[in-house]
Amino acid sequence: MPAVPKHRKPIVDAAVTLFRRQGYAGTGLNDIADTSGAPKGSLYHYFPDGKASIAVAAVEEAGRRVAETMTALAAETRSTADLLRAHARLLSGWLRKSGFRDGCPITTVLLELAPRDRGVAESGRKAYAARIDVLKRKLTSDGFSPASTGRLAILCVSALQGALIQARVERSGAPMETAAEELAKMLENARRPAS
Repeated sequence: MPAVPKHRKPIVDAAVTLFRRQGYAGTGLNDIADTSGAPKGSLYHYFPDGKASIAVAAVEEAGRRVAETMTALAAETRSTADLLRAHARLLSGWLRKSGFRDGCPITTVLLELAPRDRGVAESGRKAYAARIDVLKRKLTSDGFSPASTGRLAILCVSALQGALIQARVERSGAPMETAAEELAKMLENARRPAS
């Protein structure tokens, strides 16, 4: 029976947290080792291609967490509009709790590495695709046409990502909640039959 990868998960979890707060460039391998509690040699054992391979794993993990959260919210809400509002409230709460130090580990890593690192770019595409798929399913259940669900889901994700950055800069959850509310109204109006 193979050994359980004892330190891999703590390393990835530490990278997610540190990249969210400090960005990729601002986080060193020593920071990851110290935060994870793993011996530094474990970083090289599990991630022989170095820090960029830790970034790939961190983006994959963060993407999984976001998709899982959105899937749970989709099950708890009546419509995509309600899902967007609930997601924005949740993100705003997390931002406030962190003193607006936390951002999105996916976005911070992608902004720094995606242009030059194919592995990171691919993990980012998959992370966003999972989030978009949750929204597409919810939009479909709201009665939107298959032709429109992909475009609408991309618009929602893009607007909320931009609002998250703005919220962090302004140290206020208002940009998140405003963006979600406007998207929600747009979707609700699009669902109403013309009179």
